[in-house]
Amino acid sequence: MSAVLILRPEPGCAATLAAARGMGLAARSAPLFAIEPREWNVPTAPFDALLVGSANAFRHGGAQLETLCHLPVHVVGEATAEAARAAGFTVAGIGSGGLQGVLDGIAPGTHLLRLSGEERIELNPPTGVSIDEVVVYASVPRPLDPAALNGNPLVLLHSAEAARHFAAECDRLAIDRAALSLATIGPRVTKAAGSGWRALETAAQPSDAALLALAARMCQSSAR
Repeated sequence: MSAVLILRPEPGCAATLAAARGMGLAARSAPLFAIEPREWNVPTAPFDALLVGSANAFRHGGAQLETLCHLPVHVVGEATAEAARAAGFTVAGIGSGGLQGVLDGIAPGTHLLRLSGEERIELNPPTGVSIDEVVVYASVPRPLDPAALNGNPLVLLHSAEAARHFAAECDRLAIDRAALSLATIGPRVTKAAGSGWRALETAAQPSDAALLALAARMCQSSAR
């Protein structure tokens, strides 16, 4: 069975690594990003709820979050919901198919404050829903250690930002794309990875569990 390489930042990296090993995959990690807080101020406008696409907003949002704890939170998934609750927030809604899907379910007349990272997807609010955005954290890229690719592992990509950075690092280090297989968490990530890879496949759902299921299938196929 091929090895699996996990590049996402901590603490998600450790969680994915443990889950992968629990499935019997020969997994290792080499985080390509470090999450760092950014200075920000709470907007003065009144808001009805928060919209959050990553647990990092709660992990790195700082003391300013305390002034927003009275607002219900709509989050992208269960991991973000857990972080919201740990920070003292009430979760009003949990998505399962991306942040746009969460937004599409918001009632008209709602004014949202989106807490996000510097790298974020563009959203299209439905009629009657308005959004203000504030950046509270950033993913800071790290150089790729070529030794992490020894044996040509199957590389797992959790974000478009990671896909672009990984591809650029491979090119910088003159690593042959045709020797590497990639598994991504969604179509946007697959597009960001570019072309020329030995294999490039997309998880059926934008979740860690679906990505690991894809990784297991790809590893089994390569072992045949």
